[in-house]
Amino acid sequence: MKHVSTLRVLLVALCMIAAVSAKAQKIYSTDHDYQAAVKVYVVDHEYQADLLVYRESHDYQAEGNKGRWYFVSHDYQADITVYFVDHEYQADVRICFVEHEYQAGWRNNEKKHLFYGKRK
Repeated sequence: MKHVSTLRVLLVALCMIAAVSAKAQKIYSTDHDYQAAVKVYVVDHEYQADLLVYRESHDYQAEGNKGRWYFVSHDYQADITVYFVDHEYQADVRICFVEHEYQAGWRNNEKKHLFYGKRK
């Protein structure tokens, strides 16, 4: 019984951590690839993308890991630091910027883990 109780506590703790870290997607774009947690390539068409991204105008509008990004001015403000690469083969994830917030979201869920937690 003690093993089940410990497992339950661990599961609850992991869920709480995920909920806290997934509350916003504040993005800082760095000029150096070695400073980035994720390397991003921008594609021209939605069907080519792993993630469809909508740029929010205010940080409070950014929602979790759903492709609604708010770009911050300083790296210390960011949840994730990204570097935009010139070639697709250099990227961890391919994104396409969309015009409407309802279009934002993951097309390839296998890449979702790249944007969880505070990573720089």
